Amino acid sequence: MKKKIIHTLVYTYEIPVSLEEHLICLKPRSNEFQKLFNFGLTITPYSHSIFPLLSENGDDTFKVFFTEPTNSLIIKAESDIETIIHPDLYRLKNNYDLSLPLKIESNNPLIGFIQGWFPNGQHDPAAIKIAQEALAGINNNVLDFLYQLIELIKDRVKYTPRHLGPAWTSGRTLSERVGSCRDLAILLMETCRCVGIPSRFVSGYQFLDQPPEKYELHAWTEVFIPGFGWRGFDPSGCGLVNDNYVALASSSKSEHVAPVRGSFIGPYDLKTELKWNIEII
Repeated sequence: MKKKIIHTLVYTYEIPVSLEEHLICLKPRSNEFQKLFNFGLTITPYSHSIFPLLSENGDDTFKVFFTEPTNSLIIKAESDIETIIHPDLYRLKNNYDLSLPLKIESNNPLIGFIQGWFPNGQHDPAAIKIAQEALAGINNNVLDFLYQLIELIKDRVKYTPRHLGPAWTSGRTLSERVGSCRDLAILLMETCRCVGIPSRFVSGYQFLDQPPEKYELHAWTEVFIPGFGWRGFDPSGCGLVNDNYVALASSSKSEHVAPVRGSFIGPYDLKTELKWNIEII
C-alpha cells in the first residue's frame, strides 16, 4: 500500500537558547518490505547545517548543527512510501536449524544482539523466567517459541500509551503488568536474547484500519531467524509484522532510535514544550 507520512515536531523555549548538535532519525528505510520514493526534511531555524550519516545498523540519520540562538525548533519530515505484503514465516519452508538456543559463534557479527540488557551483559531474571515458560510444551523451535512468547506477554502485560521516559526493564514491565509499546518491545527483545535469538529494538509507524485521533510513533522488535533474516514481531500489536508497518531505525538500545536527540544551552529551570503531529494519508 502507498502512503504519505508527514511527521512534525515543534519544540518551544521560554527564552532564546543555543541549540547543540542534534541527531534526527525520521527517514524510513528502503528495502524489499518498504519502498521509499521521496523524502524531505525541513528544519527551522534555517541557520543550520546538515550532515547525513549511517547508524550502526545502516539506518539514515542526520546530524544537525545550529549557528544562532532561537526560541523554537521545528522539524518536519515528509515521506512517500509503499509497503509490501510480507510472506507468512509460519508457512514457509526453512531448511536451517531453528532449534533453541540458536548457535551464534563468538566471531559472528550478530553476537552483539544476544547480549543481556544490563550493563554487565547479563539477562534480566524476569526475562529468563518468561523465556523458560515460553519454552515449555513446544518443539524447541524459534517460530513456535516466538508465537508462544508473544501470547504470554499479551496475557501478562496490558498495553497502555506512555509518552515520557525511557523504556522500562523487563522486570518492571512484568511487575507493573502494564507497558507502552517500547516497554513491550524491550521485553520481547530481552527474552529472545535469553535463548540466543539475535534481537533489536525498532522505531517506526503502524497504519491502523481505524485511524486514531492522533497517530504516534510505534515500537516493536526485530529478530534474526536463520534462513529468514531480520523479521519484525510486535508484542503490543498483531505479532508478526505486516505491511501496516513502516520501520525508521533499529538498534540494540531504544534511546538510539529516538526521532530527535539533542540538547541546548540555557537556564536549568527553563520552561520548554514539545508538540508533535503525525499525519498519514
